[in-house]
Amino acid sequence: MFAGALIMMFVTSLKLSGLVVLAIILVVPTLVFFGRKVRSLSRLAQDTLAGSAALAQEALGAVKDVQANNQQSRIAKSFAIATQTAFQAACERTRARAVLTAVIIFVATGSVVVVLWLGAKDVMAGNISGGALGQFVLYSAFAAGALGSLSEVWGEVQLAAGAAERLAELQETKPDIVAPASPKALPQPSPGSVELENVSFSYPSRPDDQALNNVSFKVSKGETVAIVGPSGAGKSTIFGLIPRFYDPQDGKVLVDGVDVKLADPDAVRERIAAVPQDPVVFSTSVLENIRFGRPDASEDEVDAAIRAARVDEFISTLPAGINEQVGERGVKLSGGQRQRIAIARAILRNAPILLLDEATSALDAESEQYVQVALENLMTDRTTLVIAHRLATVRNADRIIVIDAGQIVAEGSHQSLIKETDGLYARLAKLQFSDG
Repeated sequence: MFAGALIMMFVTSLKLSGLVVLAIILVVPTLVFFGRKVRSLSRLAQDTLAGSAALAQEALGAVKDVQANNQQSRIAKSFAIATQTAFQAACERTRARAVLTAVIIFVATGSVVVVLWLGAKDVMAGNISGGALGQFVLYSAFAAGALGSLSEVWGEVQLAAGAAERLAELQETKPDIVAPASPKALPQPSPGSVELENVSFSYPSRPDDQALNNVSFKVSKGETVAIVGPSGAGKSTIFGLIPRFYDPQDGKVLVDGVDVKLADPDAVRERIAAVPQDPVVFSTSVLENIRFGRPDASEDEVDAAIRAARVDEFISTLPAGINEQVGERGVKLSGGQRQRIAIARAILRNAPILLLDEATSALDAESEQYVQVALENLMTDRTTLVIAHRLATVRNADRIIVIDAGQIVAEGSHQSLIKETDGLYARLAKLQFSDG
């Protein structure tokens, strides 16, 4: 509409069209300036709104802790402040957009008035007919209306662009862990071995603090190895390096004899099943949570995993059974039930390497007994690494590695380690076992 009206205006009167073009030239800098302002304010509004939503989600997710500490008023006040900040940012964005639209419409319609005034003078002087002036005014009104609509569209575009900038940043983020151009194939079938060779590692957020320092050990096929030590010793860091969530600064991590840096990360992780200390349960059904480990598993395989993990002992009490929706983060389930779902997921995955990170730490005695039986079923014929603070759960491990301050300080069986009376393991065992 704008292009067609502009062409007809030039056909009707070059002089008056020149005045309109001058008005358009004045509009362009306004479009650019306020467009950028709307875009930046739009991003600010999105950021502040996201902050208030995150605060609400966090507080509602931990509502019991909020109530237990009598912090409802403080959280409500913090949310009110965050919401008010988001509201003010949205007002600033709307104000800038309103100014943009107002300026464009004012300049466009103002130019029509000026053209009408000058055209009337030309009609009186006989330079142009009244019909031609009416024709030109009609075209200029079309052009002004189209230009006003364009300004609104431009405002919408800048609004969307500001909101989309964060998404664009996320899409453009390159992961640090990527598959090599020509990944090295892992042996088939999987031997199920894990090895660390002189591994040293520091987290990116703490480059000067070594989480692991020259750590070396090997776990052979079918072997169960426990890793024990005080909090912060580096045990969970080892479990983060084996599936290649991080790369060590020095040394090698080998799965089935292949350096994980040279292999496809997906191929490495396909051979690993993990049961974390705090299992992740999604807001879907019990069945879908178990199938998350292997969505293409058959019904018979799912049933076998459910029985092996003792999940069948509690799903019969749920209103919808295995199709029961467990709520956000599994809020409808107990800690033991979530652990057994995680174990069933790992059983269904049927990977040759098993990582158990404090899989029973948060359970009561009865739940721990059920889970321990399920873990024993899961560990059968698998290479297993176990992290445990409760030494009673790892007494029967083939080998125990004691780690402290990122270094291996002792290695051996339970019986051999407790004989080292001045060793870290013996001190931990003395604290936990009444018989010392």
